[in-house]
Amino acid sequence: MGAVLAGSGKPFITTSGTAGLAVGRLADEDSQADRSSPMSTRLISEDLTFGLVSQGVRGMVVRLPPSVHGAGDKGFVPTIVAAARERGSSAYVGDGRNRWAAVHRLDAARLYRLALESGEAGRPYHAIGDEAVVFGDIAAVIGQRLGLPVVSISPEEAVAHFGFVGMVASLDIPVSGAKTRAALGWAPTQPGLIADLDQPHYFEG
Repeated sequence: MGAVLAGSGKPFITTSGTAGLAVGRLADEDSQADRSSPMSTRLISEDLTFGLVSQGVRGMVVRLPPSVHGAGDKGFVPTIVAAARERGSSAYVGDGRNRWAAVHRLDAARLYRLALESGEAGRPYHAIGDEAVVFGDIAAVIGQRLGLPVVSISPEEAVAHFGFVGMVASLDIPVSGAKTRAALGWAPTQPGLIADLDQPHYFEG
């Protein structure tokens, strides 16, 4: 694809993620991911995209957080809700104070449009509505909605309880999108994750 666009100056956007950028501290657009992490494989796509800039392509990356939420969500949060139903409890790992970033899918869509229209070649953009949602708060809303107890589980129990989400359920991965907002004039307007999660569309069916 890059070869076809070479020399055209046209935009090319690759989707990546924020989960591998940092653990236990607030990551931003300039954070360097740990390339030894299993989640760093996405950096291959980022490197290829930024490499297109030297070929005359306006290559950019939009990084999405673990939760891209909203009606129609098929990602991590519905998986966590389904796990609570199946296990009979809504769980968090350890003390539940680890944090996840999140964005509403409609806000993320607007960011892609802004990057397409006016994004700068070689830049990563962060689609971050909520910088740091406490995972225990996610579990609390799910437990309240489903009428289930909210419980702490150990890291060793996480995969058995959550399925594939268990690999990241205990990670403390807050992320900033302040530089993206300033660069593109992007301002999320949709509900945050906790407010959106406390709606019927996550619990219907």
